[in-house]
Amino acid sequence: MNRAVLLFVLLVLLFRVTPLRAHDPDAPDLDVPEVTVEADRPLAASSQQFIPDKEYLLQPQGRPAQVLRLIPGFIAVEHSGGAGKADQYFLRGFDADHGTDVAFFADGMPINLRSHAHGQGYTDLNFIIPETIEGLDVYKGAYQPEYGDFATAGAVNFRTREAVKEGVVQSAGGDFQMQRHLLMFSPTTDRVRSLIAAEGYYTNGPFQQDNRYFRGNLLGKATMNPSARSELSVTGTFHKSQWNASGEIPLRAVQDGSLDRFGAVDPSEGGRTMRSTGRLNYHYDTTSRGRFFVNAYAQYYRFDLFTNFTFFQNDPVNGDGFQQSDRRVMYGGDIGYKQTARWFDMDGAATVGVQSRVDHIHARLGPQVLRNPLGSTSDTDMTEASYAPFLKLEVQPTPWMRLAGGLRSEVFTFDVRNHCQACVAQPSGTADSGLVLPKANLILGPWLRTELFLNYGEGYHSNDARSAVTPAASPLARAKTYEVGFRSRPWGSDGIELTATLWALDMKQELVFVGDEGTTEIRGASRRRGMEVGARGQVWGPVYFNGSITWTQAEFRNGDAIPLAPEVTAYGALLLRWPEGLTSQLQATYLGVRPLTEDRSIRAPSWIDVDLSERYQIPIKLAHGRLEAFLFVQNVLNTKWEQAVFAFESRLRNEATGVTDIHFVPGNPRMVMGGIAWYF
Repeated sequence: MNRAVLLFVLLVLLFRVTPLRAHDPDAPDLDVPEVTVEADRPLAASSQQFIPDKEYLLQPQGRPAQVLRLIPGFIAVEHSGGAGKADQYFLRGFDADHGTDVAFFADGMPINLRSHAHGQGYTDLNFIIPETIEGLDVYKGAYQPEYGDFATAGAVNFRTREAVKEGVVQSAGGDFQMQRHLLMFSPTTDRVRSLIAAEGYYTNGPFQQDNRYFRGNLLGKATMNPSARSELSVTGTFHKSQWNASGEIPLRAVQDGSLDRFGAVDPSEGGRTMRSTGRLNYHYDTTSRGRFFVNAYAQYYRFDLFTNFTFFQNDPVNGDGFQQSDRRVMYGGDIGYKQTARWFDMDGAATVGVQSRVDHIHARLGPQVLRNPLGSTSDTDMTEASYAPFLKLEVQPTPWMRLAGGLRSEVFTFDVRNHCQACVAQPSGTADSGLVLPKANLILGPWLRTELFLNYGEGYHSNDARSAVTPAASPLARAKTYEVGFRSRPWGSDGIELTATLWALDMKQELVFVGDEGTTEIRGASRRRGMEVGARGQVWGPVYFNGSITWTQAEFRNGDAIPLAPEVTAYGALLLRWPEGLTSQLQATYLGVRPLTEDRSIRAPSWIDVDLSERYQIPIKLAHGRLEAFLFVQNVLNTKWEQAVFAFESRLRNEATGVTDIHFVPGNPRMVMGGIAWYF
């Protein structure tokens, strides 16, 4: 079935490509159902942006995190030799692991999970169906009072659609037994705007031990206007997945030929997860230019991960495999009021609100062999709550000057109960902590279609509740962020937009709970500095470009390198809208050399991944709807590259002692997938 789909797509594309000529303005130029989107204006920082769906929905979606590479300096890679687990995120000198220093939201609902069994801020985006997203709000730094926990390097909010103009049934197939099937439609679009979407995904991956990764997603959303001045939206999602993983393999075993690049030392690694969410968004616009808003959400979550990093380092007989389990209920929301007015002959707006969140968590860690538990290292119940009032002020004293800023306060409570009496020195107790975080933004211009930005803001990430209740703990790690930059459209509003930003980020000493070991690790104060430049927009006629280059220096205050922190990243995409319904896109992502240890003695190699996407509107007259064929080639150059890379000590079965070595997850080889979409 997969080969037949691929053959059909290849034939369609090969025989329909015609020479490039002037773009036909009457030809359809969107690869997804058209939705009008307006970005929030004005922007508060040169690094802030809105990414519309037409920039990332050209290629079929296998990994939702792939869309993040359109954000300058943002890299997301698979972490453990198999899809299913949350990606590893890199941004602004942070190896943010699975989300510790990048905050993610879906329609304002937090996605990061506090005090997670596998890592603080764990963010699994696989419950998102990319085609349901109308765009991404991107904020870097900590300049917005609306964003709190984990929003140190930045924050990303996925906006879901209210409805689609055309329903779609889509099927795709490709290498490694990959299949993806999608259904999305809007049963009603008038008084109640509705959206229904379902996704099924399966792949074995390129690994010798089949990944057998299955992902199923459902989404339902209804939006209505109870009155002429109000709007109510209710959204529900369900996600379930399971997978096998090949893990992070030692370089020495690949080099001596005892292990294939896509092999596994412990083929029993893998996991399963389930997540169901519900959220409500409501606002009421007053007759005096005010807006009252209420948002609420609830989630139920299950997670089991089976991992073995060090192989036979600690247990030469059974191996070092361990299981991490997480069960939680999470709920919260925000309420507030925004008033737009004219004060002292100045246009302005003031927003006051309060956010709250509660997590009830049961987390467990213990050894396992072939996914059979052998006992417990930790078994903990946690209740973690936060309350955050905030104030935001925006004012424009002159036509060429805008000011925006405010204050955010955070109050946390931690309650940790140890249920494993036999476990050694596991934390238990209660604690509370708080912060006050100022924000300030100055925007000058526009002059010659150019705006200048100066920004300062303090942010933080919370540390794991189990470390927060230990003596001399630092439950909240404060960060100070600074930025100066510009945004310009020198050739007019329809031409290329240029951005450049210089930024800095200082973080105080923090405590990090290491979920893989059940221990607390003290980290020193850190300093990050960087620069990013980007360009995006229409180059000429049917040609569009989006690209960026970033440079970062990340060090602890004593001069040691911060392991895994990226130094140079780059992204480039060239899009051509050919005549007769064909659209092509060539994308390249680059991650430079980066240190794996504090003394910089071991470094990860650089890599570049080049992808090609084709989408063609088939000129076949149907009684209802239209057809599209698409083709996606990942890693066109078939280069050998490494995704997640670490340096630590491990021991193979035939070794007498542990060996410090590079351990890595291989990047995918060339992969071809294609399919057909029916829009109705």
